[in-house]
Amino acid sequence: MNDSSRVRDFAIISMFASIIFVMTFSPIGFIPLPWGMNATIIHVPVIIGSIVMGPRKGAFLGFLFGLASLIRATTTPNLLSFVFSPLIPLPGTGGGSPWALLICFGPRILVGMVPYYVDRFFKRMAAMSAKWHMASTFAAGMAGGMTNTLLVMGLIFLIFKDAYASVSGTSSDLVLGMIMAVVFAHGIPEALVAGVFTSAVCRILDSFMKRDSRV
Repeated sequence: MNDSSRVRDFAIISMFASIIFVMTFSPIGFIPLPWGMNATIIHVPVIIGSIVMGPRKGAFLGFLFGLASLIRATTTPNLLSFVFSPLIPLPGTGGGSPWALLICFGPRILVGMVPYYVDRFFKRMAAMSAKWHMASTFAAGMAGGMTNTLLVMGLIFLIFKDAYASVSGTSSDLVLGMIMAVVFAHGIPEALVAGVFTSAVCRILDSFMKRDSRV
């Protein structure tokens, strides 16, 4: 890699990192849905970075996403902040859990890797049919969104089921149903939003890159 490529990559990573932190600590990272819920788009820069720059740099952006989530959960805690920060005590206890770091960072790092491979798979299919090429970035965006939701909620169920039940005011036996409800009510809309945004932004970036290559 030459010096100009390093400078370009550093500039792109810095841009995505700035967007991630601005989205995390401002309302623009969330889109109100018609039925009173919010879909987050904070993971979209990570997904796009994965597609554009590859899985290693995407994983780094995912780490920054996790770091931003950790800072937000610690500095502006809510009822579920113990899930993302070991510095927030679990309900009914005097301390947090180090397992929160796994939930905070693990899924987000994978969000920076999975979309790259999904996009590559669909682009290979493009040799067989043009429609696959058009679907690649949309599918990659959806895969990134669902990776975040499924892994976060799945790990919450495995690690913090009782604590989740406590803050929800319900029994542990009902937590799985609540988790599934969140996946369907929040996860699927978020994945669709991520797919649309990723496809649109990647198309714009692709046109810019093609234009720059002709200059």
